[in-house]
Parts: sequence; structure tokens; C-alpha cells
Amino acid sequence: EVNLYEYHGNYEAYLVEKAERDRIAIEQEGKRKQLYKQELAWMRAGAKARTTKQQARINRFEDLKENLNQVKTDGQLEMNIATTRLGKKVLEVKKASYAIEGKKILDQFDLLIQTRERLGITGKNGAGKSTLLNLLAGRLQVDSGVIEIGETVRLAYYTQQNETLAPNKRMIAYLQEAAEEVKQRDGSQISVAEILERFLFPRFMHGTLIGKLSGGEKRRLYLLKLLTQQPNVLLLDEPTNDLDIATLTVLEDYLQEFSGAVITVSHDRYFLDKVAEKLLIFEGDGKIVSYFGSIVEYLDQQKPVKEEKAVKAKPQPKERKKKLSYNEQKEWETIEDDIALLESKIDELTEAMNHQGDDFTKLQDLQKEIDQTEQDLDEKMNRWEYLSEIIEEN
Repeated sequence: EVNLYEYHGNYEAYLVEKAERDRIAIEQEGKRKQLYKQELAWMRAGAKARTTKQQARINRFEDLKENLNQVKTDGQLEMNIATTRLGKKVLEVKKASYAIEGKKILDQFDLLIQTRERLGITGKNGAGKSTLLNLLAGRLQVDSGVIEIGETVRLAYYTQQNETLAPNKRMIAYLQEAAEEVKQRDGSQISVAEILERFLFPRFMHGTLIGKLSGGEKRRLYLLKLLTQQPNVLLLDEPTNDLDIATLTVLEDYLQEFSGAVITVSHDRYFLDKVAEKLLIFEGDGKIVSYFGSIVEYLDQQKPVKEEKAVKAKPQPKERKKKLSYNEQKEWETIEDDIALLESKIDELTEAMNHQGDDFTKLQDLQKEIDQTEQDLDEKMNRWEYLSEIIEEN
């Protein structure tokens, strides 16, 4: 979608007016990102579509995600890197055992990874999730058993720690160690300088020493180097720990189009639900549970078992759950419509701002109204969450 704006006056007036429009747009983008962070936290806490209201909130989150990064100032992060061909045989683990100082990690473990595999690994801390990735990557050797790797496999391993990045090496030189040019999905070639720009590293930064980059920029550069090698098997160890929201959002989209196999270790439920179709749950002492489905589905299945065990161990009369009052019930019946109206009002006010190119007074008035409406929406969303929790308990 392309927007056309009309500005009155000479070039200098245009620059002033455009700067003001950009300032307001960036301000709105900041608020969208803040709301996105709040909703992302809710999703990662284990959002469930048990009710129409909850499903509506999940839908609103997806809409918010689609409308994120509308302001194009420094460009949009984009991944369009091709993948090398992957044969039928990818990775196979046969009767593998491995222990660290007598502590079992794998015990006669079998695993078959196929093309386009989407495997998520989660579970207890210290149970050996990252160790399994190190074994698959060949950084460790099993005590017994076999790990077979297909001849066409080109593996990239995104670890929790960066590889040693020489602080006195320049960004572009570091990336050129992997490739001078990168093949895109449409078959065309793209230079390292262009791929850096697409990864939100503008040209003036390409000669920057790595030692001067921020921690987040180093992680993004490290990920980019792995992807420029055009792998067909990706090992990702806790990628949500360090990558910024813009990078994570596009990484999710990239993985959906990725034609190879992806094995991800993560505690992040939301991210796992996005990128994994099968799970390995590490329970400790070499016990690993395999599950086909999402992490939310797995946890939902486990809850009745735990509740039943608790009842058998401690038979106590069930406490009466709190219910909605009459007024709260009335509020609940209309709150979804109220939220939709507030969202529509924000959209209408934003559209009105797009047609006020040179009227700064009107722009400021509209911005104040948007601020107030967003505050009202935030209060409604908090109220919705409170009421929905009471309903879930009954």
C-alpha cells in the first residue's frame, strides 16, 4: 500500500512538515511496539483459546504483529536467503548414551530427523538440551551409540554464546569470510553489502569495528553470518534470549519458508509454538518424552494428571471459585465490543492524521485524542484479562 501526502509551501516547508509527520509516526510506532511487548508476554505465558474472548485477544495480537514496523526509517529487516539442497537422509541418532560426571543425559536414545523437520526441545534446566545440540553438531561425541549425518547436510549452529568475534575486524570483512555473494530464493545473487543493509546495518556501518557494536548487533551479525552460509539444517539454542523483537519476528517468518530442518532449544512457549511441530521434553536423568503437537497442547494434557494425583494424595473439599458479580457479568457481555470500538476509533483517528499534512494544530489535537483512546484501550484490556481469569476458574 502506497500513501500519497500533499504538502503546501516550498521545499523547506516540506522538510519541516515531513519531519513532524515522521515524528508522530515514530511515536505511534513506539506505542504499537510497547503494546506488542505486553501482548507478547501474555502469549508467552501460555495463552489458550478456550473462550471466544481469549481467541479474540489472540487474533488482535496477530493483527498487531502484522501492523508492526510500519514506519520505515532505517529499512525493514528481511531474510530472503536461499537454502542448499537437502537429501532424504538428514540426521539419525541410534542407541546413543551420554553422561556428564555420572549424570545421565542420553540413555539408549533414538532420534530421526527428516527434511523439513521442525523439532522443539524444552524441559528442565541442566537436563541436557544444549548438550544434545552439541552432540548433533559434532562438538561432543557420544559415549556409546551412533550419530549419522547425511552427505548433503550443511549445518549451522546458533549457540547461546557468540563465536569469538575479533574486536578489531570490520563487519563486512567478518561476513565476507562466509561468502562474497549470497544466492536468494529466486536464484539471483546479492552482495554482502546489500545483505548487511537488509539486516538493518546501513552502509556507513559496514566498516565499523566489531568491538564497537552493541551486544544485540553482534548477535544479529552472528546470525546473519550463519545464514549467509546457506545451511539446510539449523540448530538454534535459546534464540529468544538475545535477539531483538524485529529480528525474532522476521526469523519466525524465515523459518516458515525454510525448506530444511530446524531443531530449536527454547523455554519460550510462544516461539516454540511458532516454529515446532514435534517436541522433545527433557525431564532429567536421561528421560526424554517425545510429543507430536504444540507445547501448549502438551501442558494442557499434563494438567489433569497432576490435578488427579493431587486429589488422591490430599482429598480436600474443593473451594468454591469466585464468580462474576451481576455488574461484572454485564460488563463481560459487552467488553469485547467495547475493545473493538476503541480499536476502530484509533484506526479512524490515525487515518484522519494522514490527511492533515500541513495543519499542525489539528495534528496535535488528533494525537492527544489517540493517546487518550489508547489509554482507555489499555484499561479495557487489563479489565478483560481480570474478568477472563475469573471465568476460567469456573
